[in-house]
Amino acid sequence: MSRVRRVLIEGVRIFDGESVAGHGSVEFAGGVITRVVTDPAPRPPVSCEVIDGTGLTLLPGLIDAHTHVFGAESNLELALAFGVTTELDMFMGPPEATRSLCELAGRRDDLADLRSSGLLASAPGGHPGVTMPLLPTVAGPDRADAFVAARQAEGAHFIKIMVDDGANHGMSLPALDRATVTALADAARRRGLLTVAHVSAVWSARLALDSGVDTLTHLPLEAALDEAFARRAAAGGRAVIPTLAMLELSAPRPSPALCAGRSLAHDPRIADHLPEQARTAIAEGHEGLCVERPSPGHRFRHALSSVARLHRAGVPVLAGTDSNHRPDRACPVVHGAALHAELALLVEAGLTPAQALAAATSAPAAHFGLADRGVIAPGRRADLVLVAGDPTEDITATRSIEAIWRSGVRFDREAHRRRVTSGAATERAAPRTKRRTP
Repeated sequence: MSRVRRVLIEGVRIFDGESVAGHGSVEFAGGVITRVVTDPAPRPPVSCEVIDGTGLTLLPGLIDAHTHVFGAESNLELALAFGVTTELDMFMGPPEATRSLCELAGRRDDLADLRSSGLLASAPGGHPGVTMPLLPTVAGPDRADAFVAARQAEGAHFIKIMVDDGANHGMSLPALDRATVTALADAARRRGLLTVAHVSAVWSARLALDSGVDTLTHLPLEAALDEAFARRAAAGGRAVIPTLAMLELSAPRPSPALCAGRSLAHDPRIADHLPEQARTAIAEGHEGLCVERPSPGHRFRHALSSVARLHRAGVPVLAGTDSNHRPDRACPVVHGAALHAELALLVEAGLTPAQALAAATSAPAAHFGLADRGVIAPGRRADLVLVAGDPTEDITATRSIEAIWRSGVRFDREAHRRRVTSGAATERAAPRTKRRTP
């Protein structure tokens, strides 16, 4: 990899993060977009690399708004190989390792950039703390402020709150009550931090909404959220990260052939760039699902209906997958690859392809305060994805990747493909060292 002085992509269809701006040229240098113009193309400056964008579409780098990296550099490399230039991690520890990996990703142009909630808030003896005895918990509203302060001191970029009674995992566990969730949301707001609530059912979605949490992630499978819920969420300025890629695999489906997530293993645009273990996990894996024991009433169509209602009401829908791939487990929601299934599922839920693309670019950037990315405009980061065809007409065109740049540095996708398909790729955990200054 090398950073050329200046790159100009000519005659390309430009999706600027919200809509197709038309055909034109995009120039970037020093990791930043310097010019965006429509035809006629500008005269290429001296020492400029010129790329012919005829028949191609240029997108902002994709943002996956819900992942679990588990400290593995290779997950961030895999994400970048599929055009995901930023991941928002929703639970990782220990804090020093999380901070170290975030800082490493900030320096390395061959990895997706990373933001993380660090350790999440949950009830004593609740999910997931019941199996993680060292995980700090919140024993009531009077403990909320100290919990948020500790996470902020550790470097958390936002606060993740579990509102889950364990039922989806075959358990009956204590869950955070409304007073405690409200106190957590208030404490985070005072410190300028967004809150994200993991919801597991209709009751938990309502509790999170009533408690003033900024963002809901996951959606109920036992029933669709109603119009009144959607209107209240919109009026309160909430956003939702549905994680349809995870929910689809967690709910019964009529046939694996109809599953967008499973089909990735058979799409050469995806499969040819996956390690064998990840490809097998996508095709056959059942570990790491957010619903391990679905009830007879669980239906994926309920989640699709909820997305449609929330979107129609004006609630920002953010593309997030809940990717939690690990090489030692057959987790089918794989970093990078799963976001392309998420985009297709958002379209299945009723978003237009352009709206689905916005859900993976400008919308999460705006909601999470990532003001330097998510759109193609002068002064923004040169996080860019060049694809064949027009994904605003056929959303699966995002899989036909021609080139990826992170901070203006082109990712060597072919070298990555050769390495992972030869079995030479290894999982590199974040170094557990003291904080380092970039």
